[in-house]
Amino acid sequence: MAPTVLIVDDIGMMRGIIRKALEEAGVNIIGEAPNGREAVRLYTQLRPQMVIMDITMPVMNGIEALRRIKAFNPGAIVIMCSSMSQQRYIMKAIQLGARDFIVKPFKTQRIVSAVQKAAGGNG
Repeated sequence: MAPTVLIVDDIGMMRGIIRKALEEAGVNIIGEAPNGREAVRLYTQLRPQMVIMDITMPVMNGIEALRRIKAFNPGAIVIMCSSMSQQRYIMKAIQLGARDFIVKPFKTQRIVSAVQKAAGGNG
């Protein structure tokens, strides 16, 4: 069964690119959020199997949203995605329990393979 995924990015076009790539790979997108606060709200409401989340967003950034999602569900699978390739963001995301980190710009296959890998590792 295809994993259910929540896509979080403040840029609508980027959410669309990720949605299209994952849907073509048979992944079920159950929601989209433009910021971290909405991501946390949708996560607790929809209970997706996985989250793909940008780091740099208004209202609440991806690091804080990751922290809150993990507090709600320590087993949450979150794949961080950001153009900020600085080591400190990658390390912070990993410390907080991110499953993977994808640097923008990315090839859509990188997102698909990260989701497939995380889904396979989930049981």
